[in-house]
Amino acid sequence: MRSAAARDFVQSYIEAWNEENPLLVADHLTADGVYHDVPNRREHHKKGLIELLLDEFSTDHNRYSLEGGIRSGQNCIAFQYSVQSASSETWYGAEFVDLEGERAVHIRDFYQPPVASQQAGSNAKKYVKSGLNDEAFERLKSRLANLMLNEQAYLNPDLTLPKLSKLVCCSVNHLSQVINSGFGMSFFDYLNQYRVEEAKRLLVAPDNCGQAIITVAYEVGFNSNSAFYTAFKKSCGRTPAQYRRDHQEL
Repeated sequence: MRSAAARDFVQSYIEAWNEENPLLVADHLTADGVYHDVPNRREHHKKGLIELLLDEFSTDHNRYSLEGGIRSGQNCIAFQYSVQSASSETWYGAEFVDLEGERAVHIRDFYQPPVASQQAGSNAKKYVKSGLNDEAFERLKSRLANLMLNEQAYLNPDLTLPKLSKLVCCSVNHLSQVINSGFGMSFFDYLNQYRVEEAKRLLVAPDNCGQAIITVAYEVGFNSNSAFYTAFKKSCGRTPAQYRRDHQEL
């Protein structure tokens, strides 16, 4: 997908959320498209998403903003975003979009649920002495987004939390806070979500149809076949071979 088209899709999608218009949000899906609410382990087809958002928009009035750049492949888009609530609370998320034409057949939404304020309270205690204020938090979040989306730091199979903290130019504790509190997930889950999405792109790319799955696993940064299969199935509910076969049959 051309970068201009990807940018237009993301801009239109975020604007629809900010306009609190369920029909416009859902219109970014194909007729049989699915929105995956990953933290809550729920899937919504177009009609269900409209019903969900009608209820959500009646009570929640949030402001959504793109964070960092947009990464696009042949039929996929990845981007990170921030959300500011009416009470000035801020949380972050990342979306991975599989496209059919100009609309999404799958949208996978990873985010820190706003209802996790009680959980965030425990995180606040954990990080209360970290010295990382809101402005610094957002600055590190932007650096991290750039490293993931634009520089593809996740492709490095030897990437560790300390190594990534050096790339972000912050302490290990601060980076851990950004990932844990900002996305509600561990470092490895955060890293693997990008690796899996890149693997999905490679598995269905026309010029990679004969490439061995283990080769794809190593190309996207995994160190072992078993780790790749575990992370892939956790994310997609299917093995890499099943995912490739399903898309070849479309």
